[in-house]
Amino acid sequence: MTTLSLPRPRPRHRIIPKPLQIEAAGNTFGNHFRVTTYGESHGGGVGCVIDGCPPRLPLSEADMQLDLHRRRPGQSRITSPRKETDTCKIISGVYDGVTTGTPIHVFVPNTNHRGQDYKEMESAYRPSHADATYDMKYGVRTVEGGGRSSARETIGRVAAGAVAKKILKEFSGTEVLAYVSQVHKVVLPDNLIDHYTLTLDQIESNIIRCPDPEYAEKMISVVDTIRAKGDSVGGVVTCIVRNCPRGLGSPVFDKLDAELAKSVMSMPSTNGFQLGSGFAGTFLTGSEHNDEFYIDHNGNMRTRTNRSGGIQGGISNGEIINMRIAFKPTPTIAIKQHTVTRDKKEVDLIVRGRHDPCVVARAVPIVEGMVALVVVDQLMAQYAQCNLFPINSNLQEPLLPMVEMAKVPF
Repeated sequence: MTTLSLPRPRPRHRIIPKPLQIEAAGNTFGNHFRVTTYGESHGGGVGCVIDGCPPRLPLSEADMQLDLHRRRPGQSRITSPRKETDTCKIISGVYDGVTTGTPIHVFVPNTNHRGQDYKEMESAYRPSHADATYDMKYGVRTVEGGGRSSARETIGRVAAGAVAKKILKEFSGTEVLAYVSQVHKVVLPDNLIDHYTLTLDQIESNIIRCPDPEYAEKMISVVDTIRAKGDSVGGVVTCIVRNCPRGLGSPVFDKLDAELAKSVMSMPSTNGFQLGSGFAGTFLTGSEHNDEFYIDHNGNMRTRTNRSGGIQGGISNGEIINMRIAFKPTPTIAIKQHTVTRDKKEVDLIVRGRHDPCVVARAVPIVEGMVALVVVDQLMAQYAQCNLFPINSNLQEPLLPMVEMAKVPF
């Protein structure tokens, strides 16, 4: 009789699952031109680190200071009365007036603290603000000024955006301009502003940053009225990109319009984004909405209309990119509101502090900065992927600096 010897079963080892790890800090934006912002409203200061900036770009604090002044509080009666100079300092990444290609560190100190204004918010949550959701996520939050959720964080975005705008202007003559097109129920008609001739001086000609003087006065009047009541209103900022190189943006998930939407919707108080005809386009038929092509007097392919907003299939087509960003009313208001405390008691809250009755005027340079960050990031991606080898000159335009473009025969 034969006896079979079966292998002894191996002892089972208990499998211990590894802890789930997610890299989701959310403080860095961009792939090739990367920007990390840091700082809190009432901390020692705020700023950014820019990584991926091309070397040999002439750069100084003055290049950033103009847009930082446009963003800062206390610039008019319709903005927050907090007094900050928002003077920036370049700590690294620039030598002898030019960028070195290494990370650029920009710092702006906080100088006008009034933490006592936020005593009530230690326990009570401001309605529609980030107080409650920060506690839900982290279990702890900075009370004074809203900490990281404060719009003061956008200083780093504006500083980095100013660098991006300079790169775009010097490389391809690309301009990014934004202006206020709506405050509450005062809506600027689309046909009043010529996007081909619009200038920064027109935008900066009044405190609301609406390039039409008549509508600017109407908007300012609305903000003055609501400010006197301790309340707030929302509005819309329109942004355009002129002379944008064709071919920027990548299918399928990294479409240019998708990247723009993400960038501007990451700003505080935003709650809507439209490109070109936006939601109004849903009322048109295809034959009414389509942008027909033609050849202009220079032999370039153009579109007769621009309902696509300068982007088709997620890729820029050379027309003016135009978008609109909606901003909700500022949630921090001086009117009594019903809310809940951290220990889940219902209370009434009257907020003190210094806040904008309408954020759109100060949002203009922030929108410009975020849009510029997207465009320069996509420009670098296009240069890296599609310009390593000779282009198909029958279909593509050379992606060259303006000084080199002047040498290319057309």
